[in-house]
Amino acid sequence: MRYLRFLCCALAFLTLSGCNLVLLSPSGDIAAQQGDLIVYSTVLMLIVIIPVMALTVFFAFKYRADNKDARYEPDWDHSVSLEIVVWFVPLAIIICLAGLTWVATHRLEPYDDLRRVSETKPIDPNVEPMEVQVVALDWKWLFIYPEYGVATVNEAAAIVDRPVEWKLTSSTVMNAFYIPEMAGMIYAMAGMETELNAVINEPGKFEGFSANYSGNGFSHMRFDFIAEDEAGFEAWIEEVRASGMTLDQDSYAVLEQPSVAHEVEYFGAVEDGLWDKILNMCAGPNALCLNDMMMVDALGGGGLAGLYNRELYRGICSADDPEALLAMLRPDIQGEQQREDILQAMTLTSGDLLPNSNTTEAN
Repeated sequence: MRYLRFLCCALAFLTLSGCNLVLLSPSGDIAAQQGDLIVYSTVLMLIVIIPVMALTVFFAFKYRADNKDARYEPDWDHSVSLEIVVWFVPLAIIICLAGLTWVATHRLEPYDDLRRVSETKPIDPNVEPMEVQVVALDWKWLFIYPEYGVATVNEAAAIVDRPVEWKLTSSTVMNAFYIPEMAGMIYAMAGMETELNAVINEPGKFEGFSANYSGNGFSHMRFDFIAEDEAGFEAWIEEVRASGMTLDQDSYAVLEQPSVAHEVEYFGAVEDGLWDKILNMCAGPNALCLNDMMMVDALGGGGLAGLYNRELYRGICSADDPEALLAMLRPDIQGEQQREDILQAMTLTSGDLLPNSNTTEAN
């Protein structure tokens, strides 16, 4: 029997030997705090779980059929002391867990700026976070560095101890961006921008991947995340710039096509305004941006009136320039130039689409 127990323990340890405990020993401060939260929560829950498991074995052994010494009390039905223990201990643990998770989740809010670089290093107010714009494609990751004017596919990099502001969206279905060494996962959704503020504290090459099933190529939707000192990062940026390729609407349209196990790709330049077009799902030619579409809805919605408004206000009134609507309603504010712009926009539509065209012409 002793040898059987030893064999079972050995098999259990062997099954755990292949586990990667990166969540409990990461290289980024946010991930480290999240790992501590997991440990504290688990320990609190074990205060109930361990006694329950022990008592289950104890009662099964003590009140087995062949134990004639066990007390037999068929009329027993209540114990105030037992009720207090059974209710008070779990309630106390739930209160502790609630307080712990409330404080921790607000402290680790992914949209908030970092409060520290590490446990021993405060934030330097003179250092701006590095912004990285992330697009989840089928089935690859696109990273745009607006500060440096470059972009990469399936490879990202950051400077050790410099905060990173990840801004994420998706070109198609919902996805989840996850670098276990750096921070918890966050979702990327089409037409929306989510944000993750984090920092990496140790140099190295780490793995990032998609944590949300998104189709046939999901298992290959992985990328290398490189953490280097400032000199190493600058060398990496120069290597990307040396590619000579430009990420514009045409090259992005090619990237949007589904591909599995896509090779690492560098773009030494990025078209201005491309991120806003991707975010508003209008990177393709002749596509109406979501923010402008919402403005059209505000001006009358779909149908013939919507088509009319779409062309009338194209390039004049958009979500980026909402004050232009007031200027149109009050043309005297802007003078004759504003009136000329309106008339020019009206020529983009056919007369049949213009409501009350006679009145419009008369005005």
